[in-house]
Amino acid sequence: MPNKYPALKIEGALNREPHGIYDKMNGIGAHEVIVETADHAKDMVQMTDEEVRDVFWAYRERMMDLERDRRFQYILIFKNHGEAAGASLEHSHSQLIATPIIPKRVFEEIKGAKRYFEFKERCIFCDIVRQELTDKERIVNDYDAFIAIEPFAARFPFETWLIPKTHQSSYLELSDAEVMILARSVKDVLARLKIALNDPAFNFMLHTRPVSREYHEYYHWHIEIIPKLTKVAGFEWGAGFYINPTTPEESAAYLRSLELDAHGNRVDEPNVIRNDT
Repeated sequence: MPNKYPALKIEGALNREPHGIYDKMNGIGAHEVIVETADHAKDMVQMTDEEVRDVFWAYRERMMDLERDRRFQYILIFKNHGEAAGASLEHSHSQLIATPIIPKRVFEEIKGAKRYFEFKERCIFCDIVRQELTDKERIVNDYDAFIAIEPFAARFPFETWLIPKTHQSSYLELSDAEVMILARSVKDVLARLKIALNDPAFNFMLHTRPVSREYHEYYHWHIEIIPKLTKVAGFEWGAGFYINPTTPEESAAYLRSLELDAHGNRVDEPNVIRNDT
């Protein structure tokens, strides 16, 4: 459904125009809410595999529909869980924003991936998957079609990425079978974070290629999940560097050690890492 307080509005034209040395245009885009479940008390970990699969199918269907609008260059799916992560509603939901430009964070990823491809003629994300499968230290879990890792240079404690093992530049390239595997994978990762960190607030972002298909060779879609355990302050804003007090290897080892049942519950004695420490 349309967001009641949209960041961008879908009606109108971009009307790009200069303003001295600056450029400006109207805030045209789409801002939608994806309601994940009819049960107010459920979060994604408590939903069935089929219910989570349907959420990821909804992402796909909305992205396919909005890609037909030639005003849009990028479609971002994200989820804010918990007040500290920016959630203003308790009911489990995700959001979609279609933008007329490529977001800065994604653009930087694309530029870096392109430089790597021009130098090595390989996808950087495919090489990361191969490296992590070899090292094994930063793997949270291997889900056959995907791996969950703590990135080598993680910006935040327990920052977790979920990456397809095969090269796919766009989320829309997922097969029917892979959507179900993805649903189970995301549920497992979120369950591990929920247990390990006492249900932390987190941000969940799906990075896929822009609407244009020219990025296929060197970009690789993935999901980033960032628990809100530390604050971004003056040093981070001023330097662009991040202080992470927890190594990715330690984070991965702890998350990997958790034994969960089919419903995402811990089967051994809990040893919770509190998110206020």
